[in-house]
Amino acid sequence: MTSNDTILQVKEVEVRYGVALALSRFSLSVGRGRVLALLGPNGAGKSTVARTVSGLIHARSGSITFDGQDITRKRPDDIRRRGLLHLPEGRGVFTGLTVSENLRMAAATLPRAERNAAIDKGYGIFPVLGQRRRQLAGTLSGGEQQIVSLARTLILDPKLLIADEMSLGLAPLMVDAVFEGLAKARDAGVAIVLIEQFVHRALAFADDCVVVSRGQSVWSGPAKDAKDEVLRRYLGSAAA
Repeated sequence: MTSNDTILQVKEVEVRYGVALALSRFSLSVGRGRVLALLGPNGAGKSTVARTVSGLIHARSGSITFDGQDITRKRPDDIRRRGLLHLPEGRGVFTGLTVSENLRMAAATLPRAERNAAIDKGYGIFPVLGQRRRQLAGTLSGGEQQIVSLARTLILDPKLLIADEMSLGLAPLMVDAVFEGLAKARDAGVAIVLIEQFVHRALAFADDCVVVSRGQSVWSGPAKDAKDEVLRRYLGSAAA
């Protein structure tokens, strides 16, 4: 993969929480418009990768390049403006606001002339939100709240989306809806880093895969080559 084909490059990154080593010489690359499944057992460092790339924590060493620019020590708001958006585990919605107000708050970061079209885009991606637009987000089901969170992100036309355990705790139909939304983003050319508990579903959706263990990248390659023996070796029962 050449530099022109790469939207995100993480090289030899080290991250510590106090004296505890969270990531050690960690590297990965994400191609433009491609989906990378970031897999590993609980506590392996997957969410630390997401937080480091999005600027929520800073690496002690190594480098992170996004869309050709060094973002290693940039602030989260700066990284977000560049088009790298992070959906952390949990539902990032304002529960005391309606669905419509949640989308309007997200669109407020766009030029005024683009805001209404962006909100309409959210309803187009997820028609169920149009039916719920006047409903308080806090009264929605967990899956519907996750869809609001995803819609708030996709209406901003990100270049790269980090989706961290978006299906966690959701009913199967809501998991399907989340993956359908991610598929629409992928089809629109958005690169995705997918951290996902449903390993085989993630691999079926992804182009590439990186397996994390104890803060290190221990396997990487095309998702189709992450065969059962690879998953058993590094993920154990999590691959079931």
